[in-house]
Amino acid sequence: MKRYLIVLFQFLCTAFLSAQQPTPHAIIELWPNGAPTSNGQTGDMIDTDGVLRNITKPTLTVFLPSHPNGMCVMACPGGAYHCVCTGTEGFPMAQWYLNQGIAYAILHYRLPNGHREVPLDDAQRGLQILRGHAKEWRLNKIGIQGCSAGGHLAAMASTHYTSSSSRPDFQILFYPVITLEPSFTHMGTRENLIGKNASEEVAVKYSNEKQVTSQTPPAFIMHSSDDDLVPVKNSIAYYQALVDKGVSATLHVYPNGKHGWAFHDWFAYKREWTGELERWLKWIQPRL
Repeated sequence: MKRYLIVLFQFLCTAFLSAQQPTPHAIIELWPNGAPTSNGQTGDMIDTDGVLRNITKPTLTVFLPSHPNGMCVMACPGGAYHCVCTGTEGFPMAQWYLNQGIAYAILHYRLPNGHREVPLDDAQRGLQILRGHAKEWRLNKIGIQGCSAGGHLAAMASTHYTSSSSRPDFQILFYPVITLEPSFTHMGTRENLIGKNASEEVAVKYSNEKQVTSQTPPAFIMHSSDDDLVPVKNSIAYYQALVDKGVSATLHVYPNGKHGWAFHDWFAYKREWTGELERWLKWIQPRL
């Protein structure tokens, strides 16, 4: 355990220094007394330039702003449930959120490895930990963010929550995998989460557009129309399901950009999405 946290801390320090990232306020182990579920993996985490595998001890890396506005975002990086891409879809966004006065936490969640309940367990636990520190860290609205398969996990946390402590107050989705319906899902994400031979019943359960209710939290969704990995139909289907249930939702579809642009400067519409998200966060906060 101690060795694992030392390795993780060394990795984080190297990443922060090389990219001039803010220093985390805390790195919190999700399950210090052992997780209620297991994915069967053991040993140390494997890090390949910010692409993480074999996460046996999931953690939450927390950043706090100098002038908090009460909001917090927990980020779930993507990776098709095969890896967790914190180097591109986690750490680069930290300073942007802090500049808005928003606390930011990155979830290093365990991968399914044949146990589909594991990532959601970690996401729900991450939200509960943040709520447990709400008074100390001056948090009053805690949302969830996800990119690609991390977007599936974020949407799953938004539609499959089991208590008020694990329900996000809002959701932010970047080019998310939403459905596990074969006709327009990302098959790698589907197979890594529920397996190649999953029943239709299981696929429906984990297709988030089919799990929306009137109590699903409001959503800000972004996608590129030319995404050839995760079809834009995923975001459209989720947006339509939210609207049909009377849930506040906004959808921004950009004409190009493919998949995986996250916070990259090369994405032609970075200024547009950051501006729209900043305005939406200010608009939604008093309405939550």
